[in-house]
Amino acid sequence: RRNGRAWKEDCPAAKARNETLRATPHYGRAFWKRWTGYHARSRVEAKMRCLKAFGERIAARDPDRQTAEIHIRVALINRFNAIGTAEVVRVA
Repeated sequence: RRNGRAWKEDCPAAKARNETLRATPHYGRAFWKRWTGYHARSRVEAKMRCLKAFGERIAARDPDRQTAEIHIRVALINRFNAIGTAEVVRVA
């Protein structure tokens, strides 16, 4: 957050957070996002939200069937993305 405040340094997480808060104004938010892997984490969270759109929970009880159910959901997401992606054609 832009208005983040330093925490009391009584745990390792607070020390890491305070270090990040001190470095962010100096290096910039874009550098911080690349440095911490923020974009990759954000993409994963977005895809998990898409996965949950097909149902909040997994219906199967058997681990092999759970794996198959997740593979089916991922295949559906990939198919929907392929259908919704525009085809770009170079002209010239």
